[in-house]
Amino acid sequence: MLYTRSSQLFAEASEVLPGGVNSPVRAFKSVGGTPIFAKEAKGAYLYDEDGNRLIDYINSWGPMLLGHAYEPVVTAVIEKAKKGTSFGMPTELETEIAKLALSMVPGIEKIRFVNSGTEACMSAVRLARGFTNRDKIIKFAGCYHGHSDSFLIQAGSGAITFGAPNSPGVTQGTAKDTLLARYNDLDNVRSLFEANKNEIAAIIIEPVAGNMGCVPPQEGFLKGLRALCDEHGALLIFDEVMTGFRLSKGGAQELFGINADIVTFGKVIGGGLPVGAFAARNEIMNYLAPLGPVYQAGTLSGNPLAMAAGLAMLQDINTNEGLFERLEQKTAYLEKGIRKQLEKAGVVFTINRVGSMISVHFDERPVVDFDTAKNGDNESFKKFFHGLLQEGIYIAPSAYETWFITDALTYEDLDFTIAAVGKVAATL
Repeated sequence: MLYTRSSQLFAEASEVLPGGVNSPVRAFKSVGGTPIFAKEAKGAYLYDEDGNRLIDYINSWGPMLLGHAYEPVVTAVIEKAKKGTSFGMPTELETEIAKLALSMVPGIEKIRFVNSGTEACMSAVRLARGFTNRDKIIKFAGCYHGHSDSFLIQAGSGAITFGAPNSPGVTQGTAKDTLLARYNDLDNVRSLFEANKNEIAAIIIEPVAGNMGCVPPQEGFLKGLRALCDEHGALLIFDEVMTGFRLSKGGAQELFGINADIVTFGKVIGGGLPVGAFAARNEIMNYLAPLGPVYQAGTLSGNPLAMAAGLAMLQDINTNEGLFERLEQKTAYLEKGIRKQLEKAGVVFTINRVGSMISVHFDERPVVDFDTAKNGDNESFKKFFHGLLQEGIYIAPSAYETWFITDALTYEDLDFTIAAVGKVAATL
């Protein structure tokens, strides 16, 4: 495939945008080469500026559960735009989508809409700190909750040391209140509670990690976190920006039967528009302004275009019979096919999957946390990525990102993908 136009556009963008992009992973730094510039998309397919058609496995990093340019969502946005794009005032639409979301997800009684997953997670942590009157939080290495200061923390020198900022601009004062834990390691989390008695406001976690590849929670891990929070008076925050309304109607809470205290949403809940949300039971959400002392605000929060897109998306998901069974079956079919091709070629690999989230790791050992995710052969991944791209398959341009499956994919698309994996695997 030729990417002449994309290369030209990237050169132009680099003159006016830092790194030529508005979000770092798009720059292809981890895989090399020049980013592909999208022109349009429909269903399971992307069309780039050079006229190439690509089968899409990132789906805008998750929200396109039903495919790109999904007609009910597009129609809802167009019709709403004709009546105004932003008012800075409450609308009936906000209440309508709130009621639907609360009816679909277990354990939540009020919800607040914001403009991104980052904003939702940032606000959830502030609310947890205000509710508990404690400062410290526990996050997990390899889990990404947006670019708020509290979350840009890397490991210290020991299992229970404070984290250190891994981005200039994040202060040591912020870092000292963020404790870093190992994913799928309950003993590690327990030690943090013991070393910081009555100081920890909350644990925040991706219940299925999607930013070190797809990494499922091991048996009993989420249940153990729930128990530790209950024991120590801390709140459990599920970052369901990726998993919410994707793994089931009620997200990971429903799938695993674990109720969090606060849940954050993004991606699917906006139908592809910039939307985030956080939700909890009444006693927690009533700490939020204007009812309570914890302040959060936003001019564009709950704006009519985003609410129209999100409502159309959730309504379809809520009434779409067999949607999650189809997604499970398609993703399992893809996993089986990829596994067969990689084994045939003698490639060392591990595949992780939960529902419609899946990732391929080029290491034979189990991938259960960020350290084991880093063991993968990144050179093989780079060849894998670019090989699939030449075959017309677009996966995440990073070894540390999950793939997202859309219901718009046909079995012909999946067979084409599996055959392409076979061709590329023979070159690894």
